[in-house]
Amino acid sequence: MRVYLGSDHAGFELKNHLVRHLGEQGHEVTDIGPFVYDAADDYPAFCVETARRVAADEGSLGIVVGGSGNGEQIAANKVPGIRAGLGWSVETAQLTRQHNHAQVLGVGARMHTEEQATEIVEAFLAAEPDPDERHVRRVQQLVDYERTGTPPALPEA
Repeated sequence: MRVYLGSDHAGFELKNHLVRHLGEQGHEVTDIGPFVYDAADDYPAFCVETARRVAADEGSLGIVVGGSGNGEQIAANKVPGIRAGLGWSVETAQLTRQHNHAQVLGVGARMHTEEQATEIVEAFLAAEPDPDERHVRRVQQLVDYERTGTPPALPEA
């Protein structure tokens, strides 16, 4: 699996661990940065670029790491064609991949131990998008909205 990883200063150490770990597991890993610790760096540049790489490389996945993972997944979601979810647990990581067909996972380095975060990332990478019609239909509604700007129709009351 091709995996792109980006972070900010809060996720710097965990990102570096994941780059090494995933490489050892046989994944083709690209580290988007940062490459040196800088307490004043900003996550948007690293997370947007991570998501841009994933969007341009069909079949790849991305991991964005920060203090909570929230801002990082929000930044990734700004990239057209990307669906990013927050991995709070192994189950949420699996579900965002399975039900939402997410290609990028946000992880909070301050929210989990290194071992927990590694399990969350591994669960995301191992999960496959669920082909069940209801999930495909819902994802397609989001894709259509992003493409056209026309929101999905509300059901009639």
